[in-house]
Amino acid sequence: MSFNSMELMICLAARNLEDNSIVVVGTGGPCAAAMLAQKTVAPNLNILFEAGGLGPELPSMPISVGDSRTFHRAIAATSMPEIMETCQRGMVDYTFLGGAQLDMYGNINSTMIGTDHSKPKVRMPGSGGANDLGSLCWKTMVMTVHNAKRFVKKCDFITTPGYLTGPGAREAAGLPPGTGPFKVITDLCVMGYDKDTCRMQVESIHHGVTKQQIIENTEFELLWAKEIKETAPPTELELKILREQVDPLNYVIGRAG
Repeated sequence: MSFNSMELMICLAARNLEDNSIVVVGTGGPCAAAMLAQKTVAPNLNILFEAGGLGPELPSMPISVGDSRTFHRAIAATSMPEIMETCQRGMVDYTFLGGAQLDMYGNINSTMIGTDHSKPKVRMPGSGGANDLGSLCWKTMVMTVHNAKRFVKKCDFITTPGYLTGPGAREAAGLPPGTGPFKVITDLCVMGYDKDTCRMQVESIHHGVTKQQIIENTEFELLWAKEIKETAPPTELELKILREQVDPLNYVIGRAG
């Protein structure tokens, strides 16, 4: 069965969510991944939304974090401070974040492009809750298209901390030990982080993609796992559930990058 790059990334992200865990998501791909996980590998996954929806039973794909569907049959209809407090207390296992730039340590820029903060080349939305989530949740996941403009040697601005400058830097900055970047899922490969150096590391390559393609689309030098696998493609069941139950109106899967 054929599939597009967005469907591939959503399926791969869903497989990384453990049953009985908690995830804070926004809209789009991360929400689709969480919904798919609930219907496949993680039926007891609890989804939290930044605007306050805690553990809803999503009847269909919400279009914003404050969409009324994010409160449908929820455990509680809370608030943004409540969600952030839950993260601060160390109760949230996963979060999904994105941005215009990522570096080798998983630092994320969603604030500006350029060297002058007062007169940037491009001004972006900024943090929202991204800094809080990336600082306090145990594992941060990123889903994004893979190109050299996005995977840069140095972020123009660090909106959300990854491993900052390397081993020990998060802890030195006062962030909870054991938290930080976990997976980066792109349209070319799946990457994790080397335990010793905290640097981004390729773990699997998608079918039809070459190592050289990944190198050419990454500005910094990547690490490579000892055993590089070929990414397992979406199954027919995953695609059927994604297309018919999670996103039948193609809100997300119709936006293949």
